[in-house]
Amino acid sequence: MSNTPTIIADYQQSIESYRQLISSTGEDLERPGLEDTPQRAAKAFAHLTQGYHQNLEEVVNDAVFPSTNRELVLVQNIEFYSLCEHHMLPFHGIAHIGYLPNGQVLGLSKFARIIDMFARRLQIQENLSEQVAQTIMDVTGCRGVAVVMDAAHMCMMMRGVSKQHSTTRSTAMLGEYMHDNQARNEFLNALPRRQPAF
Repeated sequence: MSNTPTIIADYQQSIESYRQLISSTGEDLERPGLEDTPQRAAKAFAHLTQGYHQNLEEVVNDAVFPSTNRELVLVQNIEFYSLCEHHMLPFHGIAHIGYLPNGQVLGLSKFARIIDMFARRLQIQENLSEQVAQTIMDVTGCRGVAVVMDAAHMCMMMRGVSKQHSTTRSTAMLGEYMHDNQARNEFLNALPRRQPAF
């Protein structure tokens, strides 16, 4: 990944692509409400995909600290927003991360920053969970990491099957969480209770 600015590389091409997309609906790009929409949409898309231009070292920023704690650390209710790579429609939800330290811990805000770095790309939720878990494992050298993500997908709600109350849960378990049922159950039992979708 590069350290380029969060504006996409060919900004003018993106603006023109949005002009063509809007025009394809039969809309009038000259009317007041749409005059600046291609520029605004290009800027918004650049923001929503800025994870492609972020560097893990800069995101973590050396915020790994020594600690003798070896018990579960749970960071919960981290909201995230992403774009489905199949339809480029949003999905959003909350993430819970638990890990078992092994001599060092990660600064708490970095969990949210790591999630955002991967969420702000074209994604599927299943891969997002795995990418976050593996990154935390690599950065901290922990004994185990568990990630649970709950999300609502606009591609399920706004189009296709149009199921307004559907949600998706994905999990990723690494290290001790893969084979230690006691550790896994401790993590899962510590999660906040899921609210019904309706």
